[in-house]
Amino acid sequence: MAVIDLIMPKMGESIMEATILKWVKQPGDLVEEDETILEIATDKVDSEIPSPVAGKIVEVLFKVDDVVEIGTVIARIESESAGVGAPSEVIEISEPVKETLVRAEEPKTNGRTQAPSPKVVPAAAQSTSTSSNRFYSPLVKNIARKEQISVAELDSIVGSGKDGRVTKRDVIHFIENKGTAPISQNVSSPAQEASTSSTPAAKSAPNPTSQRQESFSGGTEIIEMDRMRKLIADHMVMSKQTSPHVTSFVEADVTNLVNWRNKVKGPFQEKYGEKITYTPIFIDAVVKAIKDYPMVNISLNAENKIIKKNYINIGMATALPSGNLIVPVIKNADMLNLVGLTKSVNGLANKARSNALKPEDIQDGTFTITNVGTFGNVMGTPIINQPQVAILATGAIRKKPAVVETEYGDLIAVRQMMFLSLSYDHRIVDGFLGGSFLRRIADYLESFDMNTSI
Repeated sequence: MAVIDLIMPKMGESIMEATILKWVKQPGDLVEEDETILEIATDKVDSEIPSPVAGKIVEVLFKVDDVVEIGTVIARIESESAGVGAPSEVIEISEPVKETLVRAEEPKTNGRTQAPSPKVVPAAAQSTSTSSNRFYSPLVKNIARKEQISVAELDSIVGSGKDGRVTKRDVIHFIENKGTAPISQNVSSPAQEASTSSTPAAKSAPNPTSQRQESFSGGTEIIEMDRMRKLIADHMVMSKQTSPHVTSFVEADVTNLVNWRNKVKGPFQEKYGEKITYTPIFIDAVVKAIKDYPMVNISLNAENKIIKKNYINIGMATALPSGNLIVPVIKNADMLNLVGLTKSVNGLANKARSNALKPEDIQDGTFTITNVGTFGNVMGTPIINQPQVAILATGAIRKKPAVVETEYGDLIAVRQMMFLSLSYDHRIVDGFLGGSFLRRIADYLESFDMNTSI
């Protein structure tokens, strides 16, 4: 029998840990190949981790609600199908667990280093305390935020977990039986707290940071940032600190594109069962422009070496019901026609909004598009999605008077106009490349063929 390590897989480019929701299999249980072993959650996706081989679970290293770093061994499986007598063999498995499972005794194989030693950050350490000094896992806090459960209501829930910890099941039971009407809580100012203290020393004790503290009135509400928002914040700050951002703008006449979509959207949906939006058309233009300017489809590693990607994976920023953004990725977008892009765009957007994205759906993007026109904005200056070097913002399409060149001379006409803006990393993308690439995207949109068939 060979024993192999099941390792917490990488769940996305900015995700470094995941919370264990449920162990579907326990030590001693038999498991078939591709059968689910456990369920995990991050602030972006929930996922089931399957077994790559048939065997028996011999050890489970973490408990439910533990927050575990990626690359950490979380369980061990004893299996005959893994191949006895080949201790250095790497088990090849399908995504998203591919490349996360190696022999337990293997320090290094074919240049692949053994995963780091098990390290877990208890759920309590990942969350913030409430007025009663109770701790809640990121998952519990995320549910509470979505369901508008106040701190006071959380404190009132009797936890069934270890040491009285409130679990997901406890919160769901509370929602089903007691409702989720929020309780207003006024946050007193530091001066008010000092005046109501019953300890004389507390009244007179100096506070060295008092000048830096913000004073709150009775009408102030403090809102805890959820973990997804914290990750987004960290990622945005890191991007600004990493890349000197430059943003270029162009205005494009997309009248032909708009007229064509208006003409074909009914027949298109009837034929393919999909609504055609502007997004797949924008992506098609970006793909063509990347082929013309491949040095935009790159990244820069820690050794200042340029990594040129010979594949085109387009990320599309998608708003979630919570207000947060996630960037699902269309893999090999250059291999898809307009119908294929439409199906990919709609499918990933629906999965994102229903929290059904898988880890591989948000990985390996090489260029990102964000549609600020969705919010009625005419232009934006987006922040680069690291480790990429450029991001495109598409503005709202609006009717405007514009000069049109005709064989009879210049005319003023009502045209469908939009702004495109490109933020790029000025360390490796200069103004000529960034500006030329952006202009080429606009050229492809402006020259859209009204006779394009569906």
